[in-house]
Amino acid sequence: MEINPFNDDYFMSEALKEAQKALEKNEVPVGCVVVCNNQIISRGHNFTERLNDVTAHAEMQAFTAAADFLGGKYLDECTLYVTLEPCIMCAGASYWTRLQKIVYGAADVKRGFSHLSENILHPKTKVTRGVKELECSQILTNFFKKKR
Repeated sequence: MEINPFNDDYFMSEALKEAQKALEKNEVPVGCVVVCNNQIISRGHNFTERLNDVTAHAEMQAFTAAADFLGGKYLDECTLYVTLEPCIMCAGASYWTRLQKIVYGAADVKRGFSHLSENILHPKTKVTRGVKELECSQILTNFFKKKR
């Protein structure tokens, strides 16, 4: 029996690498990857400070790059792996991309979409929560402790 190394833990580790890149740029350390057929087709991390743009979240960066890679706006055969639960803006954008699945690490109890409305996602989008939750939470906690 062959073991598939491409699983939720693997891809969330890749998203954590993106969060680390954001941290090194003094951005809120959120990272993500978009995966299609076990291939990472785009990566993203927060760029809000560097671009002076409140919409430059990791997910928005990755959606744009994934659509460019695929040559179309729909990501209905793709999975988003993101270290922090998407906000309502990013969840809304995922609706329009028709994402097949969202996998996130840390919950965002203040601004996460699930605390506001699960109905913001496309009806066909599946959600998996808590993958590598401790690692995803820790990078954010450490970042904000240093800010205070």
